[in-house]
Amino acid sequence: MRNTKGFTLIELLIVVVIIGILAAIAIPKFSATREKAYFAAMKSDLKNLASQEEIYYADQYSYTTSSTDLGFVQSAGVTVASAASSSGWSASAIHTALGGSEGCAIYYGTATAPTVGTATPSQPGEVACTR
Repeated sequence: MRNTKGFTLIELLIVVVIIGILAAIAIPKFSATREKAYFAAMKSDLKNLASQEEIYYADQYSYTTSSTDLGFVQSAGVTVASAASSSGWSASAIHTALGGSEGCAIYYGTATAPTVGTATPSQPGEVACTR
């Protein structure tokens, strides 16, 4: 009688194939989840900027684009560009991990609605994203 300890080559190959199939299923889902997180960060930054702009307006009776005056800090990897006038403001956000044509936009007051890629907010206060 032979003492057989360990696994056969067939058993090991079957395990490797199963792991490969599971990885092929999981990797695209992980990528989509990561992209959702990038868009959530951009939306969050734009909503925080909106709050800071309105607080600034309540004190100064005007809007500003100065992050220092607003006390606004953007998330890592997110670039927020804004424009302001005495009667409104607009802003757009892009993430460095996404293409330059993908992002989010928002505006308030009489400002012109910004466009990022194919996203343009349809009404003041709405955050519109390309996805």
